[in-house]
Amino acid sequence: MNQLSHPQRVRLLYKTILRLHRGLPTELRALGDNYVRDEFRRHLKCNPMETQLFMTEWARYASTITEQVGLRGKPKGELGEELDPQAVEMLKDDQVVQLYELMLAAKGLNGDTITKDDVRGSSKK
Repeated sequence: MNQLSHPQRVRLLYKTILRLHRGLPTELRALGDNYVRDEFRRHLKCNPMETQLFMTEWARYASTITEQVGLRGKPKGELGEELDPQAVEMLKDDQVVQLYELMLAAKGLNGDTITKDDVRGSSKK
């Protein structure tokens, strides 16, 4: 993979993630695909340091999804993982808002009730 140009590596990671999403339940796949498209578009013009972090985190995500749905797309138990509180503390304000909006969308898809703790928990510092 080192012989690929940067745009080729980005495109390969992007397509790999979308392919892995085929193993997700329909609602989560649509949410995930839209989120991935938006994130990859949003980071088209980021600086080299952000690019490295972006690629590392999305590669880690692809690895996690591979473990959870397998290469054949059959879920192997529960999907997702807990967020590290220290990682959340390091997020920029706009990233926290984006994470919160994603949580609301995911809860809405699963028919979960959004509780006061969800709302209060997002504003803690």
